[in-house]
Amino acid sequence: MDLAKIERVYTSYAKIYDRVFGKVFHEGRQSIIQNLNAQPQEKILEVGVGTGLALPMYPRHCQIVGIDFSEGMLDQAKQRAVEHQMGHVQLHRMDAGEMEFKDDSFDTVVAAYVVTAVPDYRKVVSEMIRVCRPGGRIIMLNHFANDNKVIAAVERVLSPLTKHLGWRTDLALQTVLDGTPLHVARKQNVNPLRLWALVECVNKKNKNVNGKTHINGVKNGNGTAAYAHINGTRLSEQASGQALG
Repeated sequence: MDLAKIERVYTSYAKIYDRVFGKVFHEGRQSIIQNLNAQPQEKILEVGVGTGLALPMYPRHCQIVGIDFSEGMLDQAKQRAVEHQMGHVQLHRMDAGEMEFKDDSFDTVVAAYVVTAVPDYRKVVSEMIRVCRPGGRIIMLNHFANDNKVIAAVERVLSPLTKHLGWRTDLALQTVLDGTPLHVARKQNVNPLRLWALVECVNKKNKNVNGKTHINGVKNGNGTAAYAHINGTRLSEQASGQALG
C-alpha cells in the first residue's frame, strides 16, 4: 500500500463513509472517549481523524487536534466541526508518518482504525510516540491478527485482497508493540463481532541528558532502525503554536 493509493481510496469513501461504516464502528470510537477521563485543557491528537465522527464525543474542555492525509475525508470533518461549533478542535492535512509537531506536544494520542491502513505502521507508531509526552497515553483501536491459528491463517490469505480496499488483516498487536516503549494498560475487544481491539498504552519513553526525546530503537531484518532514536523537532516554535492553538 502506498500513501497516494490510500489517499485515493479514502477520498473516494469520504461521502459515503459515515453511512457505510459509521454505525458499524461507532461502539469502538465511543468506548475510547467514554474511558478517556480527559482533564481540562488536556491536549489530544486524533491520528486519522477521517470524517470526524468522533469529534462531537470529545469533552469540550480539551484541546483536540485531528489529522488526516485524505483531503476528501478531512473536508467532511471540517464541515462537521463547523456544524457542531467545535472551537476547541483544529484539523490539519498531514502524513501520520511525518507529523509536523514538536516532540511531546500531546498528552494523549488516539488512532482509530489507522495502524493497519498505512503504508508503514512503524513510522506512524514511532511518530505517535514522539509527539506524545513521556507518561502520556497512546490509544489504538484496530483489528489485529487473531490469536486463533486457523483464523489467523485465513486473515493472511485475505490480507492481499483487503489491501486494495485500504487496510490489511495480518498485522499482530505484539508485532506493533515490539521494540517500543509502549506498555499496555488496558485492552478490550469491541464490535464488530468483538474482533477489534481497543488498546490503551502508557508511553514510557525517557528523556536523555540534553532534554531531547529518546526512543529506544529496534532493528528490521535489513539492519535498519524500525523505531529510531529521535532527537530533533519538526516545526519552529511559531509554527507549532499555530498548529496547537
